[in-house]
Amino acid sequence: MDTTNNADFFVKMALMAWHSQNKYLSNLVDSLADEQLAAEIAPGRNTGTYLLGHLIAVSDAMLPVLGFGTTLYPEMEEVFITKPDKSGLPFPSATELKKRLATLNEALNAHFSATDTNGWLSRHTLVSPEDFAKEPHRNRLNVLLNRTAHMANHIGQMLLLKPPAAE
Repeated sequence: MDTTNNADFFVKMALMAWHSQNKYLSNLVDSLADEQLAAEIAPGRNTGTYLLGHLIAVSDAMLPVLGFGTTLYPEMEEVFITKPDKSGLPFPSATELKKRLATLNEALNAHFSATDTNGWLSRHTLVSPEDFAKEPHRNRLNVLLNRTAHMANHIGQMLLLKPPAAE
């Protein structure tokens, strides 16, 4: 394998990990009925619907952080990031959230495919130019890696909504 340009190689690996986790999430939520998503992952814990909304809101927030524009669903921040599940705030149905996930993924994928390696290694909008000069690891790629791990964590929780496999 030619790893002449290691930066390109690492960006490709990070994007593959993001796409893999995102595909897994989409397939998982598509396999769950709305009633299954509405269930708590464990007694007294978040519901699958809330976790799905949370993942959408966090991924949506990547748009401005990565310098790709404004969020698609700004109203979801308070409901799914600022406030906990069962806060009493209404949120979209599981069916609507599934649609929003697909729309957001299309938007993110378009931006991701249009970003070259130098773009991924540039600073994100939450770090100042002065701080970035001292800490160049605070770049867009680091945000992608962080959000990929975050998604994987919540996918693990959402797997608890699936009924046990028959033996």
